[in-house]
Amino acid sequence: MRISRWVTMHGFALNVNTDLSYFSGIIPCGIFEYGVTSMEKILEEKLNITFVKQNVLRAFNDAFQMQEIAEVN
Repeated sequence: MRISRWVTMHGFALNVNTDLSYFSGIIPCGIFEYGVTSMEKILEEKLNITFVKQNVLRAFNDAFQMQEIAEVN
């Protein structure tokens, strides 16, 4: 989270087909009971990243009642 010039900003990360070995030494948000996972690990299959991005953008637009948000790489 960031606040700059009276504007707040927040982001998120979605691990789709991520090599989870990079996260072996990370304790996300100080929560020791849970680790980092990915959609691939949960669903037990590789996913098409373009398909995932389109659906995340659609859900974001719907949740925040936005007409359209440009894709960010």
